[in-house]
Amino acid sequence: MKINGKSYNTIWFENNLVKIIDQTKLPHKFIIKDLKTVKDAINAIKIMEVRGAPLIGATAAYGLVLSIIEKKDLSFLKRSSEELIASRPTAINLKWAVDRMMKKLSGINDQDILKTALQEAKTIAEEDIEFCRNIGLNGLKIIEEIANRKKDTVNILTHCNAGWLATIDWGTATSPIYHAHQKGIKVHVWVDETRPRNQGANLTSYELNEEGVSNTIITDNAGGILMQRGQVDMCLVGTDRTLSNGDVCNKIGTYLKALAAKDNNIPFYVALPSSTIDWKIKDHKQIPIEERNSEELSYVEGIDENDKIKKLRIYPNKSKAMNLAFDVTPAKFVSGLITEKGVCEASEKGLKGLFK
Repeated sequence: MKINGKSYNTIWFENNLVKIIDQTKLPHKFIIKDLKTVKDAINAIKIMEVRGAPLIGATAAYGLVLSIIEKKDLSFLKRSSEELIASRPTAINLKWAVDRMMKKLSGINDQDILKTALQEAKTIAEEDIEFCRNIGLNGLKIIEEIANRKKDTVNILTHCNAGWLATIDWGTATSPIYHAHQKGIKVHVWVDETRPRNQGANLTSYELNEEGVSNTIITDNAGGILMQRGQVDMCLVGTDRTLSNGDVCNKIGTYLKALAAKDNNIPFYVALPSSTIDWKIKDHKQIPIEERNSEELSYVEGIDENDKIKKLRIYPNKSKAMNLAFDVTPAKFVSGLITEKGVCEASEKGLKGLFK
């Protein structure tokens, strides 16, 4: 996808460095940052210079490449893999990518290990681009059906950023939107600002603007009244971990949107690549829900009239804050799962029907 008219991926390897778009600086500044060591990769994941389940996975894969460049030592590689997995606990793609890399590198001699690691990391990134493109083509059919029935603009509500900035390209929830836009279907996106880090306002709206897709930022609590007024035709979100029974773990606030959609008979779809499916955990209460620094709530960051980025406290000094990063939407509230292999019901039967 494009920034200032130029196509980018969110991560790539160049001259023994991993290049990323620093998403903590968006939308005010576009900065490409170099990751030189595995510690850089771990830190980029932790402080959310990179974020979104598929991109986190790809960053971890490239992090192991950096680990090998630093030191061709198996104990160092193993320690690096453990630290990468621990950097953010909820998104399953992170562990999936690290486990895949370590399995591929098992038994490889020192002479070939860097070449093998780099090729596998690139393959993970390339696969994600293709998965997200196919998610878009499969989700496009749903948008087309609504457009043909409505004969007017299709209004889509999304939450957080499941855009191309959360993947390598195309995005998950945004991919059907981009495909619809490129096909000439009139779409408009209601963008939840997504407190506390404002990934919707700062990232989703930013990338939709760059692609010329009509969008409007709303407060996180405005979705319900828009649904009541008939101004939402469908909800389309991403996910950081989807269980085999169809339960969906996504950015905090997703569950409330699903409840509002159910009450107003509005379809609620979740877009995901197969790397986001957790086939092992059967009970959503076992999903490790990340609790982040409360300062993400008590402080806001923005740009002032002198083009300087500033951080301001908005809560009373003595107030406490709890910052849970994710919630779980039960499968019964999900109209369907949009994957690279097709659309299925949110259930074990549905998922196993696609992924035998």
